[in-house]
This record gives sequence, structure tokens and C-alpha cells, in this order.
Amino acid sequence: MNTLWKLTKEAARYKGLYVIAILSTFGLTIVNLSAPKVLSSMTGIVEKGMDEQGLGTVKMLALLLLGLYLLRVLFRFLSNYLAHRAAWYLVGDLRSRLYNKLQSLDLGFFHDKQTGDLMSRVVNDTRDFELLYAHMIPDIITNLVTFAGVLIILLTINWKLALITCCPIPLILISGVIFAKKVRPYFKESQRVMGELNAQLQDSLSGLHEIQAFGQEAYEGERVRKKSFDQVVAMLRALKASAIFHPTVELLSSAGTVLVVFFGGLLAYRSQLSIEDIVAFVLYLSLFYAPVSGLANLLENLQQSLAGAERVTLILDTPSAIRNDPDAADLKDVKGAITFENVSFHYENEIPVLNNISFSCEPGMMVALVGPTGVGKTTMSQLISRFYDVTEGRILIDGQDIRKVTLESLRHSISPVLQDTFLFNGTIAENIGYARPDASPDEIEAAAKAANIHDDILNMHDGYETQVGERGLRLSGGQKQRVAIARAILRQSPIIILDEATASVDVQTERQIQSAIQKLTGKRTIIAIAHRLSTIMNADLILVIHEGRIVEQGNHAQLMEKKGFYYRLQSTE
Repeated sequence: MNTLWKLTKEAARYKGLYVIAILSTFGLTIVNLSAPKVLSSMTGIVEKGMDEQGLGTVKMLALLLLGLYLLRVLFRFLSNYLAHRAAWYLVGDLRSRLYNKLQSLDLGFFHDKQTGDLMSRVVNDTRDFELLYAHMIPDIITNLVTFAGVLIILLTINWKLALITCCPIPLILISGVIFAKKVRPYFKESQRVMGELNAQLQDSLSGLHEIQAFGQEAYEGERVRKKSFDQVVAMLRALKASAIFHPTVELLSSAGTVLVVFFGGLLAYRSQLSIEDIVAFVLYLSLFYAPVSGLANLLENLQQSLAGAERVTLILDTPSAIRNDPDAADLKDVKGAITFENVSFHYENEIPVLNNISFSCEPGMMVALVGPTGVGKTTMSQLISRFYDVTEGRILIDGQDIRKVTLESLRHSISPVLQDTFLFNGTIAENIGYARPDASPDEIEAAAKAANIHDDILNMHDGYETQVGERGLRLSGGQKQRVAIARAILRQSPIIILDEATASVDVQTERQIQSAIQKLTGKRTIIAIAHRLSTIMNADLILVIHEGRIVEQGNHAQLMEKKGFYYRLQSTE
């Protein structure tokens, strides 16, 4: 019920369309209830014998019946189309809202999540809302009104026979409750496995190069096959329960029809029921049991919809660990001074990553973070952008605690260049301009020149309009890195974070990237993470990190003179 209430609040924004659709549904139901009465009246007139007056009445009833059928077409169109229109708009809104929610969540949320499963929630699970609001809710309203209306009419025709007709209803309702409890876990399992299948497909297609290179096509094909049939098995379990429930409902409904035929015939034999009433009763009987028989489909669809809805609302209800403080103010006129004050950090497993980190840098300084893999260098850079919050201590920019400023203004002040450079499937100009969508072609070109990628771009067939392919597949590693640097430069943020910007490039490309970085020195505050120490020899401050602590700090000459940890790192290059 909690899930249904949340869904109802989501759909309330389209209440106008739903009101018209529901009124049309009521109109359709009234038409359906009226038509058998007109037919039974015509039967009564014919039974009594036709004369001129009777013929005229039959003609009027025929015109009335035609009008009812035309109204049925109109009401069915309005009920069907408007319900679908509202439901699909709701699906579109939910997909957008779910995606925006995912964007707002902290990186810690994604540590144990698979991209394919999240995609399945956004695309597949939200689609079940259409089934709920375009089909089930109108059908439930139609069935309830039809059932109540027919029952009232049957009671007015013959209350004894009407009560006999209701005998199977309690048994059908009890079987429905049992079915609902039984089948929903199967649908939830099916949708969970569908998310895993999507995750497997996304992972395999992203790593297709590696799969082919290592000859693992058969292995990966079997993994996808297994996930696919896991989903099939889960769905078949649900369908097996449905395959038992549907015939059970049909049998109980048929039993009700048998009772009506037997007792109706008995009443007719005793002259307690007229031919006209028997015809009316038989015509209304199909309308009476149709909603009951449809209960099986409604319950099955409801369980499937709720299983998807629970997966969607689970994301929507997830609070973000990183959010704006109620009193947060914009970070303005940023100069780029950065201070770590006794900063410690651990992830959810509470294994310490950083321990009592303290340092300061002035605007325009280049600070290098060096040390073995896994000591917390990248984590330090992510803390500056508040992708995670510190466990202890605080980080200041221009003297302001970053937890007291808005996320938007904080991240606008920082431009990252990551080791695993991500480029969108578009042109080079679009990827550079992504940092500032309003940038002019001249500004994009100036940023490319500053990043030493301009000449490479001009040598490409389509220049700045060259398509980079998915994740920049058509560019070399060094070209992608320099495009990313150009993107960071274009944003004109006072702080730039370079995370292993030269880790996977050749010596010549490294020199080009170093030259690009050198052009920024003194103009922006630069936080550079590097394994290749040649990249950061000119840094104003080098922090040597080991086991989550700063073990040495100073410039290159000072650290070499100490002949400590940094000196040994230099010696191993």
C-alpha cells in the first residue's frame, strides 16, 4: 500500500487526463450495462406478439441501441487514449527523475551497483508504470462498477438467483489473495535477474576488445546465456503460478454459470421467472463474471508492476550522502587557495584510507601528490570536489569550509582531468566545449592550442568536427588526454586536478602534455597526481603519500636532498 500511495502521488500531476479517462470509463460501463436491458426489452415485445405499436417501439429501441454503440466507441477511445497518454507521460517523467536522482547520488552509492542494472531500472522497470496506469487502474474501475451495476440489476430481476450467482465469489477472492502473495516474489526475482543480464551485456560489450583479444568469446557467451536463462526460469515460475490460477478462476466462474442455468431453469419451470427475465439474466451473466475472470490478469499485472515500482522507488527514496548544507552559500571569486586540516577518511568498510592529512597551498601553486598505488592520492582529489565527505577534519578553499558552500559553485571552481579519460560520442569540438556549452569556436580553438592538441586536430580529416567515437575510441590515448586538458582549460576554473594525466602515453606525448601543464602553472592552482615523477619535478610543493599519511613534503630539490622516500621513488624510475 505504501508503494501504491507513492505511485498515486507521482501520477497526480496528470489528474486532468485521468479524470476525463475515468469519467469515460464510467460512461462506457453505463453503456455496457444498458445494452442488455434494451435487448431484453425487445425480446419481451417480440414474445408478446408484434403489432404496429410494437414495431414502432422496436425501431426506437434499435436506434437507441445504435446510439449506445456509438457512445461506446467514443467512451472507449477517450478512456483508452487518455489513460495511455497520462501513463506514458508519467513514464517519461519518472525516467527523467530517476536519472536525475542517480546523478545526485554520491559516488559511494555506485560502489556495489552495476551500470546495466541501473539502466534496467530506468528503462525497463519504469515501463511497468504504463501497465499500471493505462491498463490496470481503468480496468479495475470498469470491473468494479460493472460488477456492482450488474449485481444490482440481477437483484432487481430475481434476488434468489442473484445470490446463487455470487456463491463462487468468496472462493475466487481467497484464491486471488493466495496467488498475489505467491507470484510477486517471482516477478521481483525476474526483474532483478533482468537487471543482472543488462549489467552482463553492458560489461561484455564494453570489453569486447579484450574478449576478442584473449579469445574468451565462448566463455562470455556462456555467461550471457546463463544470465538470460536465469531470467527465463524466474519468469516461468511466475507464469506457472498464473497458469494454475487462471484456470481455477475460470472453473469457479463456470461453476457459477452452471448454478444459474440449473436454478434459473427450475424457477422458470415453476413459473417464477419469465422468458424476458431469463434472457436478461443470461445476457448480464457474462458481464457479471467477466470482471471476476479478469481478476486473474489484473492480479498478475499488478504484481509485475509493483515489483518494478519497488525497484524504482528504492532508488528515488535513497538519500544522497553528499548534499548542500541548509545554510550553504555560493563560492564566489575563487582564487584557488586550498587547505587540508587534519583530514582523515574511510569508506563504508571503515578501513582507513587517509590519516590526519594537513597541508596548504597558495593560489596559482602546483601541488603534486606522489606515492605508491592505493595510498589515497586520488581519494584526496575527490575529497576536494566533495565526491566524498571527509570522515574527520575539514578542507578549505579560500578559507571557506567546502561543506558550507553549494556543490554547484564548488564543482564549477574545479576542472578535473582523469587518468581514465571519458569522451562523449560526438565531435572533438563538442567534447572540448562540454565544459562550457556557450563557448565560441575561437575559445575552443584557443583551449586546444593551450593543450597542444590543435595541430593534431587540424591533421584529422574533419578537423574539429571529427567524430571521436564511443569513449573516444578513434583517438589515441595521448590525444584523448589533451582533449580532456583542453576541456579543463576552457572551463576557466581556478583549480585544475590532473589525475595521472601522463600515465599511459609515450615520451613525446608526455612532453606535449607537460608543456600544456606548464602553460597553466602560476595561472591556476594545480593538484597533480603522478606516477611518472618527471611530470611534477617543477611542482611548487610535492606531497609524498604512504599508507594514507604525508611522509615527506617539499619541492623536488629539497626532497632529493633528504634522500628519503621520494629519493627512492626517483631512483626506481
